[in-house]
Amino acid sequence: MEHDERRKNTRVSFHTTASLKFPEMSFDKCETRDLSIKDVFVLGVQGVEVEDECEVILHLSGMTSDLNLTMRGKVVRVQGDGVAICFFEIDLDSFYHLKNIVYYNTENPDEVANVVDDEGVGGVFVDH
Repeated sequence: MEHDERRKNTRVSFHTTASLKFPEMSFDKCETRDLSIKDVFVLGVQGVEVEDECEVILHLSGMTSDLNLTMRGKVVRVQGDGVAICFFEIDLDSFYHLKNIVYYNTENPDEVANVVDDEGVGGVFVDH
């Protein structure tokens, strides 16, 4: 049996806030709908177009501390309720936090466990 099927992004429902910084405008503390290691859907964003690039800051709040994950991304889909943004640049710490979020919120953690080795993230790791 031939296995030609590419593994799809493991996407999880994950609600947090995100700030998006485009060259001409910013959106602060918008709600996310879902998340994968490679992209995020952010609600309430309007006036941007496919291919627009931005800085994405995911705001994570815990019991004792807050954490911001920072990535560079590009709008890949615009809908009436928000936008899908694909990450193309991420620092290594943010990537591992993102990977853990997806890992611990999916029904199939094995699909997430070796994503760097199997298919990469489709972008560039940077030092911040």
